[in-house]
Amino acid sequence: QVQLVESGGGLVQPGGSLRLSCAASGFTSASYVMRWFRQAPGKEREGVSCISSSDGSTYYATSVKGRFTISRDNAKNTVYLQMNSLKPEDTAVYYCAADLFIQHCTQPVDPRRARRWGQGTQVTVSS
Repeated sequence: QVQLVESGGGLVQPGGSLRLSCAASGFTSASYVMRWFRQAPGKEREGVSCISSSDGSTYYATSVKGRFTISRDNAKNTVYLQMNSLKPEDTAVYYCAADLFIQHCTQPVDPRRARRWGQGTQVTVSS
């Protein structure tokens, strides 16, 4: 059974850092595309970052580029999101997702059929 468990969220001051973890089980995360999304109160869920399995290429939303870094530890079957220089507007519930059946972030995917979600972890940036 595919399962994703996020951790590492919390309360941090503006300018601070957090590292989110997404532990996968029931499948080999290194074989598929892994993504981070976030959803702020009253807003739609948005894509934050993506890492491909075929060539390790990474992609970022404009709002986080240069501040966030996605990475994976294949031995631990875990994907990370390092978040630096955090801003109040980064406050959201962060979700990890696995796109089964594709190996590159730019490949088309039917999320209803192929995407699996974690339960989310809250990140609050406030002084």
